[in-house]
Amino acid sequence: MSLLTKDYRNLQADEIGIIGIPLDENSSFMRGPAKAPQLIIDAIQSDSANYFTENLTNLKGHPRVFWCGNVPFDGYLDISTPVGEILGAGAIPFTLGGDHSIAYPIIRAMSRKYPKLNIIQFDAHGDLYDELDGNRHSHASPFARIMENGLAGSLTQVGIRTMTQHQKEQGERFGVKVIQMKDWTADLEFHLEGPTYLSFDMDALDPAFAPGVSHHEPGGFSTREVLTMIQKLNLDIVGCDVVEYNPDRDVNGVTAMVAAKIVKELLARLLQDRPAK
Repeated sequence: MSLLTKDYRNLQADEIGIIGIPLDENSSFMRGPAKAPQLIIDAIQSDSANYFTENLTNLKGHPRVFWCGNVPFDGYLDISTPVGEILGAGAIPFTLGGDHSIAYPIIRAMSRKYPKLNIIQFDAHGDLYDELDGNRHSHASPFARIMENGLAGSLTQVGIRTMTQHQKEQGERFGVKVIQMKDWTADLEFHLEGPTYLSFDMDALDPAFAPGVSHHEPGGFSTREVLTMIQKLNLDIVGCDVVEYNPDRDVNGVTAMVAAKIVKELLARLLQDRPAK
C-alpha cells in the first residue's frame, strides 16, 4: 500500500486531499510545471525513500491523507470549484501545481470560508506585478489579484530576492510583509493569529538544491533551512500548495525528491496541528 487514493468529491471532514492542478499557461518564461503533480507523487512513493516524515509520521496508507489525482477544471478561474468542494466537505486542500498563478483561484475559494485568511508565501519572487506582458493572470501576478480583491487579511513573503521598484510599491500599497532573502535570519518565527494558508514556490530554494524550476535565482534557501522553518511552524494552517516544479529543467529527478520531501513535512505539520475531531 502507498498513499491512499480517493475522488476529491468523496473526501470527509478532517481528511487531507492532495490534488494536482496541471496548469502552466500563465508561465512567463517556459512551460513545464503542468507535468509536475504526478511526478511529485511518484517521488513520494519512490522506493528510493520511505513514507516516514522526520517526526516519524508514517504517511503510507495514512487514513487521513489521500491523493485525489489531477482535478478537472474548464478554465483558469474554475480552479476555485474543486477547492471549494473540498472545503465544503470539511477537508483540507493541499494543491500541487502547476505554475504559481493557481494561487489566485485557490485563494478565491479559501477566502469564502476564511475571510481573514493569512498567507505565507515562500518564493524568490513577489508575484505582485499588476500585469506581466499584458497578462493580469500571469504567474507573476497572483498575489496582486488576491490583495486587491481583499481575499487575505495578511500576506507575508519569505525568501524574496528579485525585488523591483514596482513590486516594492505594490507591497507597500497592499501592506505586505516582505522578508527579503538578504534580510532573512535563521531565528525567524511567524506570529499569526487565525487561519493561515501556506504557498510554497520551489524557486524559494537556491537552484543548487532545486534546479528543476523555470527561473533559476541564486542566493536562496537550502533544503535544510526550508525544512527547519516548516517544522517550527506553530500556526493554524488550513491549506497548502507547492508550485513551480518544472521537470523539464530537473537533473536526475533531484527537484522532484526535494518537492516530495517538502510535501511530506507539510503533511506532518498539518496532521500534528490539525488533529481529527
